[in-house]
Amino acid sequence: MSEEANNSFSGCLNGDFKDARAVPTVSAGGVSDPASQRRKAVILALGKALPDQLLLQESLVENYFRETNCDDPVMREKLERLCKNTTVKRRYTVLSHDLLQKYPELTTQGSPSIRQRLDICNAAVTDLAHAAAMSCLRDWGRPAANITHLVYVSSSELRLPGGDLHLASRLSLRPDVARVPLYFLGCYGGVAALRVAKDLAENNPGSRVLVVTSETTAIGYRPPSRDRPYDLVGAALFGDGAAAAVVGAEMEPEEVKAAFLEMEVAVQEFLVGTAGVVDGKMGEEGVSFKLGRDLPEVIEGRVEEFCRRLIQGMEREGGDGFNDLFWAVHPGGPAILNRVEEKLGLWPEKLRCSWRALSDYGNASSNTVFYVLDYMREEMSRKKKGGEGGEEWGLVLAFGPGVTFEGILVRSLI
Repeated sequence: MSEEANNSFSGCLNGDFKDARAVPTVSAGGVSDPASQRRKAVILALGKALPDQLLLQESLVENYFRETNCDDPVMREKLERLCKNTTVKRRYTVLSHDLLQKYPELTTQGSPSIRQRLDICNAAVTDLAHAAAMSCLRDWGRPAANITHLVYVSSSELRLPGGDLHLASRLSLRPDVARVPLYFLGCYGGVAALRVAKDLAENNPGSRVLVVTSETTAIGYRPPSRDRPYDLVGAALFGDGAAAAVVGAEMEPEEVKAAFLEMEVAVQEFLVGTAGVVDGKMGEEGVSFKLGRDLPEVIEGRVEEFCRRLIQGMEREGGDGFNDLFWAVHPGGPAILNRVEEKLGLWPEKLRCSWRALSDYGNASSNTVFYVLDYMREEMSRKKKGGEGGEEWGLVLAFGPGVTFEGILVRSLI
C-alpha cells in the first residue's frame, strides 16, 4: 500500500472531520449529531434464512454429476479442482433430489426450462425472504407493523407483481409501506440495499426500513458442458439463502443497547468499460452467467482508490493505515479476497469474517455480506464481553456486475 493511502485519514480513530460530516454519538436518548443536527442511519438488527438442503463440498462433485447424468471425466476433473480451490466447505440449496426429479428439464442439456425455473425460484425466494425477515424482526424485538419501508433485493426471480409485494403481504406489513425493489444487481445488491436504506432512514424521520435479500442458484442450474466451462465456477462456488436487516435513525432508548453499526458515508461507483466482465443473460434455459478471469484484477486495480474515496475528508495521525479499520468484504471468491488483502496490505485476520462466510455459505450473492456482518457482530460482542478492545471504524464493501463497487464507512456501536 502506498504511503499516500496509508496516511489518508485519521477521523476513523479520533473523530476529527474536515468537512461538515460530524461523528454522531449514541446516548440513552438516541443518536445526536451536534454539528449538523442530522441523524445517521444505524443497523439495528440482522436475520438470515437457509434452505433445508445442505451441500457439503466434499461430496458435491459426485452428487452434481449423478443428478445431471453426466459422465465426462474432463469436466469432472475440472470441477474437482475448482472445489478444492474455492475454500468453501458447505453451502445450501433449494434444489433437492425430489425437485430435480420433478423438473427433469433442469438437468437436460438444451431443454427449454425458464417456466419451470421461475416456478421454483419465485416460490423459493419468497419463502426464504419471509423466514429471514421474521428472524430479523425477532432480533429487533418489534412487530412488523412498525416497518415503514421495505427494500427488497433479488437476482433470482421474474414476475409481476414482484417479490417485494409478495413479501409485504406475507409479513402483513402496512398497506402504505413504501417498497423499493432492487433486481439483478448480483453480488453488490446487499450493500446497495443498505445504502438505499440509509438514505430512506435519514430523510424520513421516525422511519424503520426492513432490508431483505433472497437468492437461489436454481435460476441458472444446468448440467456441465464443455461449451460452457464457466458454469463449473458457479457449481463450485455459489449457494442459496436469504438475509435481512432493520435500519433506522434517531434510535429509541430500547434500541440503543442492540444497535450494531452506524452508517456514515455510502458510495457507489461503476468502472467504465468493464460491463462485460460479469455478464448474465436470460434465455430459454434460465440465466447464464459468465465471470471474466480478469475480475479479481479489475477489482484490485481500483479498490485502494475507492476505499480512499470512502474515507476522504479525514486526517490521520500515526497507526497502521487500513489495518486500523475492521473490514466486512463480500466474499465473491478466494481470488478476490486475496487481491483485496494484498493490495490494501491487510493483516490476515482483517478478512477473517469474510473467509468464514465463504467457507460456510459459499458466495450467496447479495445475501453474503449480511452473513459476514453477522459473524462480525458475534466477534465484536465476544471481544466486548472479554474486555478486549476493537476498532471503532470499518468499511463494508461489495463488487458486482458493472463492474460496480459499493462501499459504506461504518462505526461500531458495540
